[in-house]
Amino acid sequence: ITNGDTLFTAWRKARKGTQIVKISKLKKNTILKNGTIIDPLKNFEKKGDIHIQNGLIKAVGKISPHKSVNTIDCKGLIITHGFCDLHAHFREPGREDKEDLNTGSESALAGGFTTVCTMPNSEPPVDSPEVIRYLVERSNECPIYIHPIGAITKGQEGSELTEMGAMISEGAVAFSDDGLPVSDSGVMLNALEYSTMFDIPIINHAEDDCLKRDGLMHLGKTSTELGLAASPDLVESNMVFRDLELSIFTGARLHIPHVSTAKSVDHIKTLKKKNNKISAEVTPHHLYFIDEDLSSYDTNLKVAPPIRSKDDRSALIKAVKTGVINCVATDHAPHTIEEKEGTFDIAPCGMIGLESCYGAVNTILHHQNKMDLLSVIKLLTVNPRKIIGFNEDLFKVGTPAELVIIDPNQEWEFSKGNIFSKSKNSPFVGKKFKGKVHSTIVKNHMSFHK
Repeated sequence: ITNGDTLFTAWRKARKGTQIVKISKLKKNTILKNGTIIDPLKNFEKKGDIHIQNGLIKAVGKISPHKSVNTIDCKGLIITHGFCDLHAHFREPGREDKEDLNTGSESALAGGFTTVCTMPNSEPPVDSPEVIRYLVERSNECPIYIHPIGAITKGQEGSELTEMGAMISEGAVAFSDDGLPVSDSGVMLNALEYSTMFDIPIINHAEDDCLKRDGLMHLGKTSTELGLAASPDLVESNMVFRDLELSIFTGARLHIPHVSTAKSVDHIKTLKKKNNKISAEVTPHHLYFIDEDLSSYDTNLKVAPPIRSKDDRSALIKAVKTGVINCVATDHAPHTIEEKEGTFDIAPCGMIGLESCYGAVNTILHHQNKMDLLSVIKLLTVNPRKIIGFNEDLFKVGTPAELVIIDPNQEWEFSKGNIFSKSKNSPFVGKKFKGKVHSTIVKNHMSFHK
């Protein structure tokens, strides 16, 4: 679907009878006036306007509006690139009871995300060119840009590589068996070597299952007090170190997901110097929470890798500020109420994170740890786009408008009313943030958020 009216009609029809983000088509000529424009690619911040014509960037600067132009006052607000998430689970195909591309898109819009890469651990897994093609075609109906990540191994069984070349031809942008680590070092080596033919990232779920065993949370004082089975930080750092060494050996592009430990940070910092194709991400929840927060036995805080110690969180924040970790990714992982209301030992790992991402990250990094706003925005815009190879110059004249308008100082409380996912499994409900997404522009439409 390429026509804006058709997109809008299809979206409304698909979401009929459900709570939806307020979204409307942009008028032919729209000017965002009086905002503070932050360009994370060219590293500048200035007062100005943005002219959007037929969904494309027409001009950036000081613009004199005409009577026929729709003007939106952005005084006191920041206009910047739309956010890009490299790590989300939209559950389609197979588990549409948790999420689908439509509701996942709506969650993304509410969080300021215009581009999302979806992980392949659906049911069935995204392990063939046919499934990639299906997702690409389905994404055309959605109000954001969705890019599928293909599975590294067939059936995510960790033994036989998928048809990477054919899947790339259909639109796969990276490969991962996320949720399941590629434990066989020989298979991982082959995947990295094969990926060099296409210069595309390999993303391995960094947990050593042989060390993890039945661990439910981070091993430490809190796990002992709670009486929960736990596993050490070595579970992650051991796998991260192996993958880093294999990446250096092959010269392949390796992206390390959801880094959670100080030991992993040390490995990345040291070995990144030997291969400039290594990148890493951190989630908002690993920046925000610590293992002591699990004292309530809230299953929404059960994630993989687990929430770590206060020292680990400090190391992650420092790694983000110094550039050892390149970007923030949500690991948006919807689950049903029935699943998450089970006991801690049987509840699945994962939490949703698109809607709460900017508020949490801006609060922790910008307001509490004094990271400048431009650098925070880079973590959600140009940095992830560079890792995958997407266009980074979203203010270039003629580029389809992918913008987010934010208020970096608005104080608000995250509630279930802010959630547009089918699932509500978020430990951020009730948390107070500073910084909020005001509206999102993508595919010639604008969504507004209270």
